[in-house]
Amino acid sequence: MSCVLEVSKLHRIYETKAGLTHALRGVSLRVERGEFLSIMGPSGSGKSTLMNVLGCLDRPTSGTYILEGLDVSTLNDDDLAEIRSNRLGFVFQSFNLLTRATVLRNVMLPLVYSSTCPKAERLERAIRALVAVGIPEDLFDHRSNELSGGQMQRVAIARALVNNPALILADEPTGNLDSATSELVLSLFRKLSDEGRTVVLITHDPEVARFADRTVYIRDGKLLTYDEEQAYVAAARARSGYAH
Repeated sequence: MSCVLEVSKLHRIYETKAGLTHALRGVSLRVERGEFLSIMGPSGSGKSTLMNVLGCLDRPTSGTYILEGLDVSTLNDDDLAEIRSNRLGFVFQSFNLLTRATVLRNVMLPLVYSSTCPKAERLERAIRALVAVGIPEDLFDHRSNELSGGQMQRVAIARALVNNPALILADEPTGNLDSATSELVLSLFRKLSDEGRTVVLITHDPEVARFADRTVYIRDGKLLTYDEEQAYVAAARARSGYAH
């Protein structure tokens, strides 16, 4: 396998009225092509900040981020926008679909602003992406607000796939779904990874994380191994007087 992304000694510091906030503290991480990685942590742990940096939506204060051999931490805003359009696919908890647009239109949207992708090809690629995630053809012309939550998330995944991205970033993608639908969506991510797609999923739920090949843990802006996470939890329980 080849490396899709590698971050080294990432720090992200925000200036607030209360002073400096260290959201990321020296994060280093490597993700191989075709890997399904989950990043697990509680609210306020820094996982959303890390997702924003990996998604080129935010810049690190220091450190490096290499995506497919390119140091994106040095790029300007226009270059970062191009990276987001062509190399990254995003899946969010709230789906972020255009409610009045059809399913097909929603999936084609990332291609609309591409001068190198003619209309016929946009249509073909959107249909392929929808078929890949199991959306039946009779739903293509439905508006997204006519779909179930699980169907909407599948459409959102198809939209993330349509540009053939190097990396799919999923931020709490099952947060608005019931448990049965969540399992179907996570099984789809698992299938995509088995087919060679690279997936990084952010979650706070260990039942979600178990679908991944590997899980790393984040607390207080630092990445932890499984053993370090267990030691942290045990120490927290001991401090609170909770033994089990």
